[in-house]
Amino acid sequence: MKNQIILPVNEMPMIIFYEKPGCINNTRQKEILKSAGYRLEEKNILKEPWNAEDLRKYFGDLPVEQWFNQSAPAIKNNELKLEALNETDALMLMVNDPILIRRPLMRLGDKHKVGFDIAILDEFSGIAEKYKQQDLESCPRTVH
Repeated sequence: MKNQIILPVNEMPMIIFYEKPGCINNTRQKEILKSAGYRLEEKNILKEPWNAEDLRKYFGDLPVEQWFNQSAPAIKNNELKLEALNETDALMLMVNDPILIRRPLMRLGDKHKVGFDIAILDEFSGIAEKYKQQDLESCPRTVH
């Protein structure tokens, strides 16, 4: 493999990876990150003691509607009107019901990301070409 840098394990980048244990896509995403040379600290997104301030860091400048897990029952059943939510209300809903949080949440150093966007991850690892045609975020159990 030309142009590949092999780092000692303790020098490989560490991603804090918040997932829903058992999620098929989160498992695939973790495999991709590990194959790209990342170390992962895996955490259960549903058991994390979230607060609005910490959670907000992951969403950057995304519109509020894109903060949510589209497979969450309350969203699939149209119980929430995402377009009507402001940031404060959205964060409080997610703090109180973490299944609503779009997955995965990832932290690499001081960078926070939501969702599995290969283009963003490619900035760090060069993995986009291999996976760009795959849907690595939508739940495969959801019928489109």
